[in-house]
Amino acid sequence: MKILQSSIFRSICAIAIGILLIKYPDNTVTWITVAIGILFLLSGVISLIVYVNARKNVSEYKITDTDGKVIAGEQPTFPIVGVGSLILGALLALTPNIFITALMYIIGGILILGAINQYMNLINGRKYGKIGFGYWVFPSLVLLTGLYVIIRPMAPASTAMLILGWCSLLYGVTEMINSLKFHADKRKAAQIQEIPVAEEVVEEKTAETISAEEGAEEALPSDDSVPTIQ
Repeated sequence: MKILQSSIFRSICAIAIGILLIKYPDNTVTWITVAIGILFLLSGVISLIVYVNARKNVSEYKITDTDGKVIAGEQPTFPIVGVGSLILGALLALTPNIFITALMYIIGGILILGAINQYMNLINGRKYGKIGFGYWVFPSLVLLTGLYVIIRPMAPASTAMLILGWCSLLYGVTEMINSLKFHADKRKAAQIQEIPVAEEVVEEKTAETISAEEGAEEALPSDDSVPTIQ
């Protein structure tokens, strides 16, 4: 649940950053840089806190389904995007004037990391349910856009900021959708795994009851062994 909350918060931050970039593409001034830096910083800090808590609370035993896929007790994925967001947010918030001109490249880089992180989540999500083709399209668009902006910088910069804003918005929405889907699939897989276990317990109890009844019947004296009075 904590990992889900971290993903939701990260997606909200990405959506907020996207809205800022879309609304103010021509005004990459200090306060926008600081605001974006704070959002990145908060997102990174929360992601790392959730990751550390998840590692502390992870079970020593792994629970697998009938196909051998791990559905519980698995080590959490290291938050690559969280570390990148933390470093980027601290730099943007503390030294905004230095990074205003490089903001286009920085946001492009963080979107690339975000797309890679979504790929990793999609690969892990295949353990719990089917992943449709559409789930792979959106991170691919974000990845290609981030690479294009870094390799082929646009002029004026406001055009690139507008495009990156829409990409950040797209990343935030898809991150939220993916997180909710993976959480639902994981719960469903855990419930399916619990059903056979419950049936086995019932069967064991039934077998024990039958054995006890048979033992009691064997302990009773037979009709031939009871003496008759004449």
